[in-house]
Amino acid sequence: MEESRANALFQMRKSVEKLGFSTEAYGDATMMRFLIARSMEPAKGAKMFVQWRKWREAMVPEGSVCESEVAEELEARKIFLQGSSKKGLAVVIVKASRHFPSKDQLQFKKFVVHLLDKVIASGCKGREIGNEKWIAIVDLHQISYKNVDPRGLITGFQFLQNYYPERLGKCFILNMPWFFVSIWRMVSRFVDSATLKNILIVSNEEERRIMIEEVGEVLPVEYGGKAKLIALQDAIIIPHLDA
Repeated sequence: MEESRANALFQMRKSVEKLGFSTEAYGDATMMRFLIARSMEPAKGAKMFVQWRKWREAMVPEGSVCESEVAEELEARKIFLQGSSKKGLAVVIVKASRHFPSKDQLQFKKFVVHLLDKVIASGCKGREIGNEKWIAIVDLHQISYKNVDPRGLITGFQFLQNYYPERLGKCFILNMPWFFVSIWRMVSRFVDSATLKNILIVSNEEERRIMIEEVGEVLPVEYGGKAKLIALQDAIIIPHLDA
């Protein structure tokens, strides 16, 4: 099995080079995410990797999206970065009642990139390996129609699937109101099966217990944990310093 994976990785790297891109700066863990996302088919994995590289160069030419570029989205204080779960996965919480559809789609897309990049950075133990995953908790408590943003949801999931493959460890959706069920059914048509299998709509105490057990103490008190909410912009990511 290991031999076949190693061979698939080798073939994928060769395919990327034929497409005019280098893989020298990327470890096996990073390459494997794209390979897994394309059912271990080297040519398809290579194509996805190259598309990601091109997208990254266009969307984030400086390597990261700074807070000043997404200030309006951050002002809502709707995203919280809580630290690591019991298994070492970064934990991010979304309070959907504080979100409103953006009039500036480019800024919203940059905000999604800023968010996901910071979540990944918070989950790194030292330096990024390439296979870090996270847990997302999406709280729909007290949302109304003015908070509903199908376009934003679809954009978020498309970014996850196309540019952050195999990053989502688990997504718990809490407090889904009746009117949102039909919206979720529509949005989920744009979500691939690999992502859908990691999404759990929490609808009973047993599912809530599973969430609490999986996340651990970094879960805020209001959700059954022991921590305080930490807004995305207040979360401090300590960079790794080589010895």
